[in-house]
Amino acid sequence: MAAPGCAAWAEPGRPLRLVEPAGPAGEPQALACYGVLVRGLPPAAGATTESADDLWLRFVDGRPISEITTQFLRWCGARATARGLTPLVWVWDNASWHRSRAVRASLRAHNRIAHRTGGTKIVPCWLPVKSPWLNPIEATWTHGKRRVVEPARLLTTEELEQRVYAALGAAHADHRSLPH
Repeated sequence: MAAPGCAAWAEPGRPLRLVEPAGPAGEPQALACYGVLVRGLPPAAGATTESADDLWLRFVDGRPISEITTQFLRWCGARATARGLTPLVWVWDNASWHRSRAVRASLRAHNRIAHRTGGTKIVPCWLPVKSPWLNPIEATWTHGKRRVVEPARLLTTEELEQRVYAALGAAHADHRSLPH
């Protein structure tokens, strides 16, 4: 049960020190990217293919929290209703901001309204703990990160957003800020 061996550059006889570089001035300390990979969409008007996949992304200043997750769910529910999707099956991991009471209550409320008005129900499909390979969007995140990263410097919020949208081929959505 020994610690794994790691190779790193350090001065002989001195311990390795990892230093987190400071971000650009005026930028948020954290940036969260919410995303949904929607598979098998009905063809758009005039399209020649039978179905398509779509990636819906939304960036938020700060960490992912329940309040922002519920806003993202409402946004996705509105988009899904506009596309004629019923229901939207949502494959989700066990992140705390996915399973919180506030998010579960918001999902129940959304689904009650969708049932009454004919909108899109969002059906969560919870993954087993520590099984990200079962979530279809995880491969998209992994490959996207590799295409976006720049090890020499930290990117500004705007640069990072533009690179992610371009790398993943997603349509640009408005940036959200956390309520204060």
